[in-house]
Amino acid sequence: MTDIEKATVDAPASTGEGLDTRLLVERGSFRLDVTLSAAPGDVVALLGPNGAGKTTALRALAGLVPLSGGHLRLDGEELDRTPPESRPVGVVFQDYLLFPHLSALDNVAFGPRCQGATKAESRARAAEWLARMGLTDHATAKPRRLSGGQAQRVALARALATHPRLLLLDEPLAALDARTRLDIRAQLRHHLADFEAVAVLVTHDPLDAMVLADHLVVIEDGHIVQEGSPAHIARHPRTDYIAHLVGLNLYRGEAEGHTVRLDGGPGITTEEDLSGPVFVAFPPGAVTLYRERPTGASARNLWRCEVAGLETHGDQIRAALTGQLPLAADLTTVAAAELDLYPGATVWATVKAAQTHAYPA
Repeated sequence: MTDIEKATVDAPASTGEGLDTRLLVERGSFRLDVTLSAAPGDVVALLGPNGAGKTTALRALAGLVPLSGGHLRLDGEELDRTPPESRPVGVVFQDYLLFPHLSALDNVAFGPRCQGATKAESRARAAEWLARMGLTDHATAKPRRLSGGQAQRVALARALATHPRLLLLDEPLAALDARTRLDIRAQLRHHLADFEAVAVLVTHDPLDAMVLADHLVVIEDGHIVQEGSPAHIARHPRTDYIAHLVGLNLYRGEAEGHTVRLDGGPGITTEEDLSGPVFVAFPPGAVTLYRERPTGASARNLWRCEVAGLETHGDQIRAALTGQLPLAADLTTVAAAELDLYPGATVWATVKAAQTHAYPA
């Protein structure tokens, strides 16, 4: 198997129903080449660093960016040349883009009205969707009178009121504060679970992706570097970006039994017995630090490092280390104080073999 074949082993199979597309977009020196397939009921999350092409892919699906090549099929129908307004696609933009002069009810009714429904039919459908979102009491409110979470739900109701076969969500939780995001994420998961067509979510937040999506697609430099279930990607990162995303130290090397010789670095002892090119990963919490070289330590992995930086990470301190093996280590505030850590301090880092995870590259 090639790297790409291994990285896409969990990709959903293409069928006549749902989404089947290869998005080829060339804009100046940037080239997007992404293949996606999803069945009705699937929620796909596009992840990647800034400039990777996530938003370009979403806009191409919506018809807002023309394809330079490839194809776009939804439920077996070719949409490549279908105008955006004629596509069975609903979009929730990052800033929601609600009409400021319309009430919440009329914002939601706008889509059905454009599809030819009467004013009464459109408003009845809008009222039903607002009720589903728990917003009946806010039907007459203008967007400026709504909280961020309420505006997000109005935007989602507006997108769903047209009965789309493809729902596109562009950073739907990015405009919310942390406390509101927690509640809205749970509500959005509930609504997406009830959605019977395909949903594609663009996000930079790994938690949003892990909670909301069935299938993750990671894009870097305009192409897919890995895709699979959230659990598979969290367990088997294949690039530094993904490892950072899921909070793991990641290395690549050559395995000889239980020892992995890193490219240009030391060896790591693992529990897995492998041969050939592999990745090795372990969480920062698996790292134990000492100021003096430990004697009689049970850990078979021991490296001399220097503290490059310290930062608060949740309720812990994350130390960035350089030296024999660059890595990140998490420790409590008390432990950091007892070790008298500071940038430039020499430390010894250990990781037990049982806390590493090696897998074929």
